[in-house]
Amino acid sequence: MTHEHLHLKDDIHVEHTHGKQVRVSMALLGTLAGGTLLVCGGVSHYVYGAESVQTKMLAMLGALFLALPIISHAIGSLIRRESHMDELVALAIVAAFVTEEYFTAGIVAFFMLLSELMETRTALGARASIESLIKLTPVKAQRIQPDGSEKEVKVSELHVGDIIRVRPGDNISADGEVVKGLSSVNEATITGESLPADKVPGMQVFAGTNNLNGVLDVKVTKAGKDTTLGKVQSLIIQAEQTKIPIMRIIDTYVKWYTPTILMIAAIVWFFTGDINRSITILVISCPCALILATPTAMVAAISASARLGILVKNVADLEIAGKMTAMIFDKTGTVTTGRLYVTKLTPAEGVEPAELLLVAAAAEKMSKHPAARALQQVAKEANLTLPDSVAFEEVPGKGVSAKVESIRIMVGRDTFLRENQIDTATVPDPSLHEEQGFSTLYVASDSKCIGWIGLQDKTRPEARQAIAELLEIGIKRVTMLTGDRHEVANRVATELGCTDFKAHCLPQDKLAIVEQIKNQGHTVAVVGDGINDAPALAAGDLGIAMGAAGSDVAINSASIALMSNDLKRLPFLVKLSRKTRGVINQNLLFGVLFIVLGVIAAAAAWLPAIYAAGLHFIGSLIVVFNSARLVRFGEELEHEPHTV
Repeated sequence: MTHEHLHLKDDIHVEHTHGKQVRVSMALLGTLAGGTLLVCGGVSHYVYGAESVQTKMLAMLGALFLALPIISHAIGSLIRRESHMDELVALAIVAAFVTEEYFTAGIVAFFMLLSELMETRTALGARASIESLIKLTPVKAQRIQPDGSEKEVKVSELHVGDIIRVRPGDNISADGEVVKGLSSVNEATITGESLPADKVPGMQVFAGTNNLNGVLDVKVTKAGKDTTLGKVQSLIIQAEQTKIPIMRIIDTYVKWYTPTILMIAAIVWFFTGDINRSITILVISCPCALILATPTAMVAAISASARLGILVKNVADLEIAGKMTAMIFDKTGTVTTGRLYVTKLTPAEGVEPAELLLVAAAAEKMSKHPAARALQQVAKEANLTLPDSVAFEEVPGKGVSAKVESIRIMVGRDTFLRENQIDTATVPDPSLHEEQGFSTLYVASDSKCIGWIGLQDKTRPEARQAIAELLEIGIKRVTMLTGDRHEVANRVATELGCTDFKAHCLPQDKLAIVEQIKNQGHTVAVVGDGINDAPALAAGDLGIAMGAAGSDVAINSASIALMSNDLKRLPFLVKLSRKTRGVINQNLLFGVLFIVLGVIAAAAAWLPAIYAAGLHFIGSLIVVFNSARLVRFGEELEHEPHTV
């Protein structure tokens, strides 16, 4: 906002919270001291009389004590050639001093400062769940030395490749891979999941998560600001500095507000000859409630989403979430678990099933695709020793090619083989088994198809419920996109309750479908894993990356990143956006009515300046506490069990 709420609220950033709290405490002492002088002046009024030197001196000192911060801030703004609405109150206080209304000046300043203090403290409180992220990463770590001994070092001294030891109850100090030990880790701070995750060697852990019951030796893969937690912290701070369109509109017209109010106050003074009415207009018109309407609601909403592992990079994206009419899901790894398993081996005549599996798994050895992992797993279970592969090439969305024992092996879709002039008609047609709805990988050896392998993927347990809830809250179209066969896509889409689906989609096809649905007038959100779906995520009105914890690509490619794979976060996101918009509208309506009715009451001499200051304080608190309701929104999701 172009408006600055005195020096007490200037530039409130998460990383400076402690300093802000100290300043708030000091300002509170000053406010109480000035208030005490005013109270003493009030007592003197009854003891010595209103015109006594003691009464006037105490009232004037108390008013000066309270007014100086406000007036000095206003003068500083004018020197910097900045126009802010707080100057209205400064003018009102100066006018009260000129007319020797010291009690009025002091009480107005007292309530204004008290209002600022309460707003600042509440804003700091609303950031509690965000600020707690800063405290999660320990400042010290136990690094394992080359001789096997432990050495306590600062976390800032950790480097990629270091081995650190994490004992039960400790927070993990860096992202890494478990190399030794078994334990359960509470990852709620990153993923928003309440249930601990079991960790064994080879699994990933994140900085800021809590080791519960075992000793873990962790090889550092990311440290400091490069960790997932570090990125989350910096992006949340950035999100707090962004603006939604209505905030930018207010910024555009704010420069006209102060001159308009001054003109109204001058007109009232001219026609009534009563400067107290004008002073009251200046006090009641300081639009703290109106200005706080949007920022407080957005901070509370960001806090609520961060608590559930939803990373919103720009608050404007949060606003878009409530306007979505269509949602596009990638299939593998998004609505399904991404864990394929082999269900059928169909070799060509004269080829053994073990041979088919062996060459396919060997060729896929270098791939990270879920199908490759499924082949590796079943080959391991079959006790097959896989030969090394060379000259590995992968064509996204189609298949892989590699040399295994000097033989060119190709594994992929039937179209991939046909593009390479390989006839797939020599093996049984998978469509004979299409009711099973499995994916098929064709395998070719030296330009000859030697069979196909059927794989299946499980849908996420919560996916059907999440999609049903999305349709229930007004999402008109839920589309599933996949590079898989039509039969597989049909099975999954029917199981989940999607409105439609598209099969045989390459990355460029997904991009075209997103554009097509947008051209039909929909506001489109694209949900994917953030790696293979980066172009589609960028093309949607809103890109949502699933399971972004630990994935730089996912965090960077999407507008919003879900740190876990829980699809129930999506309906929550839509509801949070709409709830936030409702709270902002309530705050804005209240702020406008408060000023309009206050100015009318002041002009009619129904509202003394002292009461106006008290009402201003109450009005600001109403807005802040109305916004604070959002902080706990969706907390029921924190305690729901989640299965991957």
